[in-house]
Amino acid sequence: MLSEKSRPVIEATLPIIGERISHITPKFYERLFEAHPELLDGLFSRANQKNGMQQQALAGSIAAFATHLVNNPGTLPEAVLSRIAHKHTSLGIVEEQYPIVYEHLFAAIVEDLGDAVTPEVAEAWTEVYWLMADALIKIEKGLYAKQANDKIWTHWKLVSKEAAGTGSVTFRFVPADDTPVTVAKAGQFVSVRVPLLDGLRQCRQYTLSDSVTSTTERVITTKFDGGGEVSPFMHQHLSVGDVIELSNPYGDLVIDTTGAPIILATAGIGCTPSASALATLAAAGSDRQVMVLHAEATEDAWALKEQMLESVESLPNAELKLWLEDISAKAEDTEAAEGYMSLANLELPTDARLYLCGPLPFMRAVRSQAIEAGIPATNIHYEVFGPDLWLAA
Repeated sequence: MLSEKSRPVIEATLPIIGERISHITPKFYERLFEAHPELLDGLFSRANQKNGMQQQALAGSIAAFATHLVNNPGTLPEAVLSRIAHKHTSLGIVEEQYPIVYEHLFAAIVEDLGDAVTPEVAEAWTEVYWLMADALIKIEKGLYAKQANDKIWTHWKLVSKEAAGTGSVTFRFVPADDTPVTVAKAGQFVSVRVPLLDGLRQCRQYTLSDSVTSTTERVITTKFDGGGEVSPFMHQHLSVGDVIELSNPYGDLVIDTTGAPIILATAGIGCTPSASALATLAAAGSDRQVMVLHAEATEDAWALKEQMLESVESLPNAELKLWLEDISAKAEDTEAAEGYMSLANLELPTDARLYLCGPLPFMRAVRSQAIEAGIPATNIHYEVFGPDLWLAA
């Protein structure tokens, strides 16, 4: 844990570091990629660098980690570390890369803060960095060891590509070789790595969107993202028969398939983990109490409508409630409330586990409503597509 020597230094400098970290991280990435341009080939996302999301996520994680060490002596923010570690392992981050990050991150701190970085300050923040790095390295080694193979990337062949609502597509892959396949869990994701038209490989994580009980198939559903690179490439250039690289399954948002009631609250393409959980429960013949809450702009935009409705219909103790911002074009037999999702007037089981996935404003709003309704914060879990900005915002 944080030493008594470093604690007062971190307490004293945390406000200025916290204030400047969002300015420091862009300088860090500039230095990092100048020294190691190869890291942009198949590891770091150019799109997330361009829009600033990666810088903001890194800044938020560092500030949150240091704040936790100061406010909670003797403990680590395990939930934050676990979420980061699962993202890292899905991309193949290894122990040898942490000293490289340290070198360029601290050079950026010195560049930004100048003489304010005294030897005592540098030593204290070095301790913070390596406490975080060592904790992540330990978790990541454990995650790698649980996989059915020792590979970061394996080859999968696209066997089906079908429209799924307005602007979304479902991709079905089968193994392209005999590499052992890890059994996934509902709610987990895989990283997809594809060679773009300019020859550079880029990655993105996608939640598995169908039953995860099989080791002979991986299914993901993606929305066309004009600001990204991987989804547009897959929508426009990936064809049935093509072979691409997928990571092993990762993700700490694992949706329980037995036990207490669950509430699945999603919006837009955030329905993918919900759809996967429902399909997995249906395949197992579950009698668990499941409340499915979903919000969309229009009914036509609902990417996995048929699959989710079929799963709910086959589960004896499942119910679904739908909200549509525009109900003018909904089908006559579709039951939906107009506007944004609201938990008011819903009978929520207070012992339920609530899983959230969708845009950040949506998740914040529903989380607050759930807490007001009596669901403990410890029973509320969430998934973010892309860099995790929850703590940084």
